[in-house]
Amino acid sequence: MEINGNSNDVLHIVVFPFFAFGHISPFVQLSNKLSFHGVKVSFFTASGNASRVKSMLNSAPTTCIVPLTLPQVEGLPPGAESTAELTPITAELLKVALDQMQPQIKSLLSKLKPHFVLFDFAQDWLPKMADELGIKSVFYSVFVALSTAFLTCPARVPQPKNYPSLEVMKKPPPGFPHTSVTSVKTFEAQDFLYIFKSFHGGPTVYDRVLSGLKGCSAILAKTCSQMEGPYIEYVKSQFKKPVFLVGPVVPDPPTGELEERWGNWLNKFESGTVIYSSFGSETFLTDDQIKELALGLEETGLPFFLVLNFPANIDVSAELNRVLPKGFMERVKERGRGIIHSGWVQQQHILAHSSVGCYVCHAGFSSVIEALVNDCQVVMLPQKGDQFLNAKLVSGDMKAGVEVNRRDEDGYFGKQDIKEAVEMVMMEVDKEPGKIFRENQKKWKEFLLNKDIQCKFIEDLVYEMKGMAKISSN
Repeated sequence: MEINGNSNDVLHIVVFPFFAFGHISPFVQLSNKLSFHGVKVSFFTASGNASRVKSMLNSAPTTCIVPLTLPQVEGLPPGAESTAELTPITAELLKVALDQMQPQIKSLLSKLKPHFVLFDFAQDWLPKMADELGIKSVFYSVFVALSTAFLTCPARVPQPKNYPSLEVMKKPPPGFPHTSVTSVKTFEAQDFLYIFKSFHGGPTVYDRVLSGLKGCSAILAKTCSQMEGPYIEYVKSQFKKPVFLVGPVVPDPPTGELEERWGNWLNKFESGTVIYSSFGSETFLTDDQIKELALGLEETGLPFFLVLNFPANIDVSAELNRVLPKGFMERVKERGRGIIHSGWVQQQHILAHSSVGCYVCHAGFSSVIEALVNDCQVVMLPQKGDQFLNAKLVSGDMKAGVEVNRRDEDGYFGKQDIKEAVEMVMMEVDKEPGKIFRENQKKWKEFLLNKDIQCKFIEDLVYEMKGMAKISSN
């Protein structure tokens, strides 16, 4: 790592995501796009995450990783430096560690002297620190604008600390735009109440986000007006400051070949007939959910590739035998029309395979984008937080995918709900709403793969930031 001040004609940005790969990945994708446009990027991450981040970052002479030292925090296992290694409860201690790192961050920013620091939801103290050092701060929201508009705008909590009830959380905040999103289910609103909980005496997620959004020089959103115009305008009206749009940040096509065993299996099936289902590395389904999902996929009669992940230190083989319905593994093996896998797979390669025609996922927005840029219909089974709102945006406003029907009070779904959602986009192709979902998937794919449009988002962002930093754009 080389630390020095700024060369005045090159835009220099410090990028500082929270210690979770669901946050680190979009910050990396943005950094790669920015470095391609000549921006100098200094990427702050915990030293334990540095090698993985390095493998994700494009190698560029203007990009460097700045490893951070996490302080010892009681209850936080030594060496655990991302949420991937921790339970949700223990992961809250990463915020405690982060808050204790302020002197370290201030020292690094003083030496680096960047024009901007791009920060995440948890560093609510960063705008004030950056301002004192003469550095502009940009809150980079890796969530869709609908999520900010519905959950974390001032109108949501008009009186400080007077947090909303469950019933109030089911409805949008005052002044919210008229769109397909008019309410959420009880189990979703219950999940949203997490943002108003304080852990270890620290600020709530809502208070961190509000403080960051109110204190920053500008807001940067991982979205575009084509997808989220009304929500972007609402966010602007709520915070009354510049809101830059970076677009959906389409991932670069995967490099290398798909692993032979998966390629050989997928090659056995006709184009667009295989269902791929995965929920990411840090989302674990309950026993009931696994059972109903597996049976629902089986009952479609279509071939399927199901990825099921479990918390660390669990005997995966024993767990699969325990949770999957009796006789399920034997039936799948006998028919040769299903794969159940646990662990990492080349997801982008699989989604790009011609046999794959449907992606059943948790509606993480990056996952949805990966599906749309390939010829995959999207079936969404959101599990937490912003995923519920992503699913509403994609199914309701964009009309580009279907959400699995769930019970209002607890989110329960059965095998029939899975089967019906898949059939809507895979079999009922000449009936509404399946027909419109398929047509819109094509439309959004064209938009997302239009290199000129996607490149212009980054060019415009660099131009705006250079203007704020008073750097010539020649």
